[in-house]
Amino acid sequence: MLSNESDLIRESQEGGNEAFGELYDEYIQKIYKFVYFKTHHKEVAEDLTSKAFIKAFEKIKSYDSRKASFSTWLYGIARNTVIDYYRTKKLNINVEDVWDLPAKNGLLEDVDNRMKLEEVGKHLKTLDVGQREIIIMRVWDDLSYKEIAQIMNKSEANCRMMYMRAVGKLKENVPFAVYVALLLNNLKN
Repeated sequence: MLSNESDLIRESQEGGNEAFGELYDEYIQKIYKFVYFKTHHKEVAEDLTSKAFIKAFEKIKSYDSRKASFSTWLYGIARNTVIDYYRTKKLNINVEDVWDLPAKNGLLEDVDNRMKLEEVGKHLKTLDVGQREIIIMRVWDDLSYKEIAQIMNKSEANCRMMYMRAVGKLKENVPFAVYVALLLNNLKN
């Protein structure tokens, strides 16, 4: 059994289904959570996560580690799969709502934290889609600016600037800053 991610990727690119299965096992929960918090629907999230992994399996030979990390590449596929879903279904849901605030560590089970999350989500909706995506990927998904830039097909400097502008806009709202501080404190404990 291969344990090094780069070995698993290389083996997958050479047709190793077992190696791709190990990559799948490593990333399935992360990608599912990412998709779920964009759809808020268990069955849809399961379906789109499966589609994202099928696309990744079909495109694994074209993956180039010099262009992006594997996780960045995989998140990009998942993100595009969700966007395609909303475009093709032409649902009465604003595509911007796909990027609502995700929670970590089962916070939604606690009523007090649910209220805080709803308040944070309300303030995040005041941002444009790109700014909201960057805040979510940076703060909640803990991605680097480099990874965010690769996922969003923007420069790293552009992503930094968008993040700083979004944070500046959010800082204008004192209650939002208080809720974020409380949430981040809860997440770290």
